[in-house]
Amino acid sequence: MHQVSGRTAHSLHRQMQSTRGNADQARPLFGGALSAVVPHSATDISDLREIPDNQEVFAHAHTDQSLIVELVEYQGHVADQDAARYHFEDIASSNKALVQGAFDVTSVVALPKFDLCLSECSSAWMLTGTQCVSKFNEEATNTVSLLLGLFRLPQFSTDVLITFNDPQSISPDSSSAAAEGAHTNPWTMQDFEHLLQTLTLHNPGLFG
Repeated sequence: MHQVSGRTAHSLHRQMQSTRGNADQARPLFGGALSAVVPHSATDISDLREIPDNQEVFAHAHTDQSLIVELVEYQGHVADQDAARYHFEDIASSNKALVQGAFDVTSVVALPKFDLCLSECSSAWMLTGTQCVSKFNEEATNTVSLLLGLFRLPQFSTDVLITFNDPQSISPDSSSAAAEGAHTNPWTMQDFEHLLQTLTLHNPGLFG
């Protein structure tokens, strides 16, 4: 599903039109099959450790924030308006945050397609919520604000998920505590929304 063929050089360096200036250059994802404007100070985690083929993972260089772009199987049995919550609860399960009070959905809103570069999606959604999660299977838990962008691509049997993990309350016993005091120019919701708006498909061969 995730093999990329026929890469084109112009896809790797396509610059998005933006009012933010030259810093707003699209970053190639999945070998250039997709691209998006990733926020400043982003470290590509694949340079540090192995990442699953269906993911692109970025961490803020100076905070404990992270971004994940993920290709998952399209859930045809889930209605569009329920799909973001479905994937949010799946993430909560992976984070062992499904116990009562460990996760909460604040809002789910539809993203207008005329605001999006990914015109191929049938619908797009943004969920705002929180989860109480542990890092590296530690006992200490952190309260994390989780923003989830969902692009539904039934013609490719794929849902594209983009998650923004933004720790809000960090246990002093967590390994994340060292980064808590270093919130130098952290990513914002506006940065995340801009990433969603600029996500662009260049090569449908990504989906097999």
